Amino acid sequence: MATRGGYGLTRLLPQIDWKAMADSGKRFVGMSDFTAFNLALLAQTGAESYSGATAVRDFGGKRTDELTVALFGEIMRGELEILSFETRDADAVDARGVLWGGNLAMLTALLGTPYFPKVRGGILFLEDVGEHPYRVERMLTQLSLAGVLQRQKAIVLGTFTEYKLAAHDQGYDMPEVIKWLRREVKVPVICGLPYGHGNTKATLPVGRKVGIATERGLAHLVIDEHHH
Repeated sequence: MATRGGYGLTRLLPQIDWKAMADSGKRFVGMSDFTAFNLALLAQTGAESYSGATAVRDFGGKRTDELTVALFGEIMRGELEILSFETRDADAVDARGVLWGGNLAMLTALLGTPYFPKVRGGILFLEDVGEHPYRVERMLTQLSLAGVLQRQKAIVLGTFTEYKLAAHDQGYDMPEVIKWLRREVKVPVICGLPYGHGNTKATLPVGRKVGIATERGLAHLVIDEHHH
């Protein structure tokens, strides 16, 4: 498990023996900067890893969130079958595909490198922290222009936190970005995934085939334990 996020993992990617990592049988867990590891492992070997809890942030202090700890335990024990969460204005969807994604800035930074997974028909999940909405839109635009978003069956958004609108944002906020995204790509967009830089987060299996379905204000992420 990564102790925390931060910066610098992309610089190490060429020095890592990815086959050895995949063959080790270890379960690698982290998020934020660790997205680079999650995605590189998937791109290089097809192996699964986990995106979610980190040691210091989620287990190492007074801020321990009971739901985060419970969800981490369930996924590690193979007991998390369905993750259901409230969603607003979700596009109707009932699809299956490879779950992949993580931090939007980290994912976008890997585009065009050998460490970017070529997932078609996947379920792409995204979050970010401290990014103004217009910057989130710019990164999503890059993924759209590269054809990445259009190749997915669904885009699932976690939290986008710790930014304050400034005068130059001219009121352009995340709900506006999401409206733009829905117009831009004809792929179902689902919001409300409990994942990101907030206190409550699920730990998700990157590279696993999952299902996603929406109904009456709820979304259900079906974690298929009978993979491989």
